[in-house]
Amino acid sequence: MKPRVVLVTGVAGFLGGNLAARLARDPEIDRVLGVDIVPPAPDLRQAMGRAEFIRADIRNPLIAKVVSAGGVDTVVHAAVTSSADSRGGRSVMKEMNVLGTMQLLAACQTAPMVERFVLKSSSAVYGASSRDPGMFTEQMGPKELPSGGYAKDAAEIEGYLRGFGRRRPEVDITALRFTNVIGPEINTALTRYFAMPVVPTVLGHDARVQLLHPEDALAVLERATLHRLPGVFNVGGDGVIMLSQALRRAGRVALPVPNTAVRPIGNLLRGTRLLDLSADQVRFLNFGRVLDTTSLKQRFGFTPRWTTRQAFDDFVTSRGLGPMVGRDWLVTVEREVRNRSASSDRVG
Repeated sequence: MKPRVVLVTGVAGFLGGNLAARLARDPEIDRVLGVDIVPPAPDLRQAMGRAEFIRADIRNPLIAKVVSAGGVDTVVHAAVTSSADSRGGRSVMKEMNVLGTMQLLAACQTAPMVERFVLKSSSAVYGASSRDPGMFTEQMGPKELPSGGYAKDAAEIEGYLRGFGRRRPEVDITALRFTNVIGPEINTALTRYFAMPVVPTVLGHDARVQLLHPEDALAVLERATLHRLPGVFNVGGDGVIMLSQALRRAGRVALPVPNTAVRPIGNLLRGTRLLDLSADQVRFLNFGRVLDTTSLKQRFGFTPRWTTRQAFDDFVTSRGLGPMVGRDWLVTVEREVRNRSASSDRVG
């Protein structure tokens, strides 16, 4: 049985907005409510059609009135973000992710008409370390608990969701642990990392990376919304790509630096506003992370159309990436990196 009234959070973002647009085209759904603290871009708002945009902050307890007054029976929480810049810094990002989720779940707990809750979660809950298994299944936990950043947010959010499930066992709960989404119109720390002409990598490491195309991400969210498919599911494209292979396919120049120089280089990039990588994202680029998607295919009933390599190549094509580094510029960057690395070693 399809939902009657769906509330989607994070509709100013690509996934939330486009999911609302897809749901609004389904005549069997009575209403689609889209919530965010800022309005969607005009073209996205137009694509959303009959979906009703409500400017609201899910950190505010008033979100409960939106849920109850709207008669919402299905909630899709797509507002969880890994990008600090889009929310005004990491402290605001954490508030939106964790406190916002807590308030949304509290609203759903007191709304008896809510029957289904879908969470866009992340594979970041598994962390990233040298002791990771070849592939994570949904039953596995991180070898090292995330100490901060988006990975810790994602783990806390899933913890609150499990608590909600114990208090409202009649609600069907679906948690979708997405690998990194990459493709046209996607702007994240990872896409900005791959778009840099010269890309710093950690000397001696070559991470295995699994990616998800946005079209597959949307299809999974839509299926979870329209069907009763409770459970936790890993979501990622088939296959992996080594970080070094990805950089070559994008025409980027890899610049290996010692592990001790990663933080100084990260601070340098953050200062220039080119890139802001959190500690958990740096660990991911060191060790990578791969998910077992057997449950997605067999229990959830979905097989991604795009493999990891196809998703990455579509990103490369859409951005028009290719070799673009002059020798003089590269020599200057290398000299700056060596100087900072040497300074870091002396301090250590």
